[in-house]
Order: sequence, then structure tokens, then C-alpha cells
Amino acid sequence: MAESGSLPTGFGELEVLTVGMVLLVEALTGLCLNSLTILSFCKTPELRTPTHLLVLSLALADNGISLNALVAATSSLLRVSHRRWPYGSNGCQAHGFQGFVTALASICSSAAIAWGRYHHYCSRSQLAWNTAISLVICVWLSSAFWAALPLLGWGHYDYEPLGTCCTLDYSRGDRNFTSFLFTMAFFNFFVPLFITFISYRLMEQKLRKTGHLQVNTTLPARTLLFGWGPYALLYLYATIADVSSISPKLQMVPALVAKTVPTINAINYALGGEMVHRGIWQCLSPQGSGLDRAR
Repeated sequence: MAESGSLPTGFGELEVLTVGMVLLVEALTGLCLNSLTILSFCKTPELRTPTHLLVLSLALADNGISLNALVAATSSLLRVSHRRWPYGSNGCQAHGFQGFVTALASICSSAAIAWGRYHHYCSRSQLAWNTAISLVICVWLSSAFWAALPLLGWGHYDYEPLGTCCTLDYSRGDRNFTSFLFTMAFFNFFVPLFITFISYRLMEQKLRKTGHLQVNTTLPARTLLFGWGPYALLYLYATIADVSSISPKLQMVPALVAKTVPTINAINYALGGEMVHRGIWQCLSPQGSGLDRAR
């Protein structure tokens, strides 16, 4: 979609404002919850463990997604008055790259957490620091590598239908897009989804044998499917048919759904985890702050 001086096709001013407000709520909620998670790791010594390092990586990735949503929300609200994407073509490429890096890092960090929990519950041994650090480095280097390829010509970043977000350009449907999509999706969606599902299934079987089932073994995989499945379906459809047959409003649904993932992850991995929840409470509690100063 090109930058223009009019509202995007298929959207009125009220609809653009509505999308902008939804993105703003999603962005601020995700930023608040994940920033609290990050702060709790920094201020609570008990959370500085290899296992929680993986959760920290996820929180950082989800914070990046929320920042990406905040930019999209701002441009949505500005679009009504300025009638164009306010950051230019280079801004679109940067926005697409940043969003893709953090999205892939979020997906792969979820898989790393699943494997880490499987290792902990099934081997009854703590994850080693060098293993956790290696996993985090691999997650971010791999995400940056795949996100950089569209900037180098394999794939392409362009505006989404509303013109307020930039992501992989799925409107072309050419061989370049198709080859990149299937290769990227295999390594960065289906493999992490498989690791997440298998890790929790094996962990569930192990815990049932011992008479304990202390973790939610289905929510993480469902979150991946719910958050990123709509994008996967849209991209798959774009490889076999003309995506212009889908209404612009419907094409915006995957972006809006994906921006809820940071909030869901924060609730599942941070607020839903007793130790992390305690660390967040200590950061917010005046008593906790007083203890920190006393130390």
C-alpha cells in the first residue's frame, strides 16, 4: 500500500480511530505487565535463575511487540488528521523489522521456556546457566537473522491494509514471497510450536505418573496458535490465492490478535507463576521497597 493523502480503502475515520484505540490499549497493557516482569527480575535476587532468564527473554520480546503496537496506535490516530503514514518508507522498513524480530523472539522464547520446564520437571535438575544463556542468544540471533532477510531482498516489508502497521508483504504472492514464507514458517513457527506441544505433553505424562500436575500444559501451545495462527492462515492463503479477495478489515484481524500475545504471556508466565508474581508484588509493595533499601 502506498502512502497517500486519503484514508485507506475500506476504512472510515471512526474505524481507523477504533483500531488505533484497540492497539493503544493492547500496547499499554502489554508494556505495563511486561515492564513489571522485567523490573521484578532486576530487583528480586530469587528470580535470577537460569529458568527465569528464559521468562525474562520472553518479557523483553513481548515488550518489543507492545512498543511496535504503540507505534501502530500512534500512526492510526495521526492517520485521521495527516492522511498518511507519518514515518516515511524507511520508517516502515524499520517498523516491520523491529516487529518481526520481537515476534519471532517471542515465539521461540515460548518454546525455550517449554523445553526448560520439561528439563526441570522430568530430569529433576536445574537448568544450567550456560545452557540458558546459549538458548537466549540463539533465540535472538536467529530472530534477527530471519527478520533481516526481507531487508536484503528475500521477502519484503510493506504497509498493512490500514497503513498504520508494517509487516511482511503478503499481497504479492510471488515465488520470492512463497519460498521465504514456507522456509521461515517451518523454522520459526511450526518447529517452536512442535517443541512447545511435545515438551508440555511429556511433562504432563511425567507429572501424572508421580501424582502431581502443577503447571498448565495446554495454555502455552494454545497461546501460540491463537496469537500467531491467524497470521499463518492469512499468509498461507496468500500463497495459493489472491489476497485482495479478503476485505481490508478482515486482513487487519491477525495484527490485532497478535498484539494481545504480550498480555496473555505476561499473565501466563509472570502473574501466573508464584515466584515471579511474588517478585512483582515485592516491587510494588512499600514494604518490599523498604527491605531493598535496608539491604
